Amino acid sequence: MTALRPRPAQDAPRTPGAGLPRRLVLRTLRGQLSLVALTTAALLMVILTVVFNTAVRHHLRRQADDELRTRAAAVATTVDTGGPRVRVLETVNDQLLDANVWIYAGRRLLEQPPSAGPLTQVAEGLARQGGRRCVTASGHGSSPVRLCSEPVRGRQQAATIVTALDLSPYQSSADTLLLGSFVLDAVMLACTYALTRLAVGRALRPVGTMTDQATQWSAVASEERFGSADRPAELASLGASLDALLDRIRAVLRHERQLTGELSHELRTPLSRIVAELDWYRSRPRTAAETRAVHDTIAEAAESMRTICDTLLTSARDDATTAAPGTAPVLPTLRRLAEQSDAPGHVTVTIDVPGVADGMDGRLEVGVPDALLERIVSPLLANALRYAESSVILRADRDGGGVRICVTDDGPGVPPAFAGQLFQPGRRADPDDGHGGAGLGLPLARRLARSAGGEVSYDPELTPGARFVVRLPSG
Repeated sequence: MTALRPRPAQDAPRTPGAGLPRRLVLRTLRGQLSLVALTTAALLMVILTVVFNTAVRHHLRRQADDELRTRAAAVATTVDTGGPRVRVLETVNDQLLDANVWIYAGRRLLEQPPSAGPLTQVAEGLARQGGRRCVTASGHGSSPVRLCSEPVRGRQQAATIVTALDLSPYQSSADTLLLGSFVLDAVMLACTYALTRLAVGRALRPVGTMTDQATQWSAVASEERFGSADRPAELASLGASLDALLDRIRAVLRHERQLTGELSHELRTPLSRIVAELDWYRSRPRTAAETRAVHDTIAEAAESMRTICDTLLTSARDDATTAAPGTAPVLPTLRRLAEQSDAPGHVTVTIDVPGVADGMDGRLEVGVPDALLERIVSPLLANALRYAESSVILRADRDGGGVRICVTDDGPGVPPAFAGQLFQPGRRADPDDGHGGAGLGLPLARRLARSAGGEVSYDPELTPGARFVVRLPSG
């Protein structure tokens, strides 16, 4: 019977850096740049330290070799190779010359230090190989010893002098230099890290200032911009890009507010018709014919609202400077607008198209869709009906290669001081004149006309009254 072992729990998925303390995770750009600078400096200093200490050790070894050659040359003056046998001459203070010196005649050892030990075998090897050679061996107490051989050639015989030198002082000097190099590297790295953090912090200080400014500013209400004055070239370029982005954001938000206002302005009339029809319908019982008429009126107003939304949203989405595709006959559109307009009882709306009145072929078309033509003329007609005393005239005729539509009323007209502000959104000559309106109809008409390659303008020559002229490309 097999015993069942408990199944080990599956390890939870590990994320990179999950095992590291959070304080070790570099989250700031200054910390990351400082770490990169510290790593680069450490790598460079390690390379320089290795190269420097290698060169120092090589130089110390050459100094030791030069000293051994000098001692060998001094000892060579005491070796006589002119006779049939090699002889070592006795001189004053020859004990100083004989210290750590081996003299060979061929392979025969003539002299050696009193306590040579294992170094004699190394010296014998150098003498056997002949020529000028140097090796490093271990001496007493495992201290390094440098041995060099120097051949001495005479007229009849030849000898080899091997000198030895304890390298402990040289090794101590090299170790001291190595330790000093490490200490200097540590100090340099600490200074490098501190200066890098200080320099990067000062360089990023404008970024912090820009961040605080962006937090405090409002993209719509504030006119403040980052600018490029007193900033490094990179941050100046970043500031210019952010300024351009802020301008685009403000333009988009302003356009959205404008579109919302235009939709509210244009939808007010059909909504008012729907509310009026429903109130009239609920006031008393209606016949079947009257009920159908109410339904037709509501359906027509709802269709008008849908057309308004489609037209304004399409215009806002495209925002084109060329005429929208399609054509529309002018006369039927003007008649439909006049019939649908909520004209006061004392105001008559007259449509004047010269071609039709003269019995000629009066088919006058504009190169824009019918819905767009309605949205251009409708605010002008609503504005004329609002201020007219007794009559409003809609006149359409050809104007060169295009079509001109004039909307004229016999009201008080536009004050001359306000004529320059007519097409500014939200501006009215007298907000307390008792008439409704938000000051968005005329700017909407001009914007839509310009999107179709046309124009809406005010004619100041007509007095009293007001005349607005729409020019559109011909269909």
